[in-house]
Amino acid sequence: MRAGPLRHSGSLQRQARVSDGMGGYSQGWAEVRKVRAEITMPTGRVATVAQQIKTVVSAEIRVRMARDIKAGQRLVFTDDTYAIEAVLADNDRTMLRLLCSNVTNP
Repeated sequence: MRAGPLRHSGSLQRQARVSDGMGGYSQGWAEVRKVRAEITMPTGRVATVAQQIKTVVSAEIRVRMARDIKAGQRLVFTDDTYAIEAVLADNDRTMLRLLCSNVTNP
């Protein structure tokens, strides 16, 4: 894979306990590492959630193969944050397809 399509630079994050500075901890997001990605096929739909209409935006994000990328983590780019719903490897095991949903309030 050429580096050209991987033009988006972002941060892979996982949920972790973060020190609150007073001896306790709270749930937060910790950076795992930086990633280069290609964001494709953004789609939008309207869904009814808890009897309210909610806009759902989803995307397919392609990154190089890595074993530390798992569902439940998130990708943060300059303007957007995506929750990773599924991680799918291609047949050659060189790229990962990440099926993601857009997070409105990071």
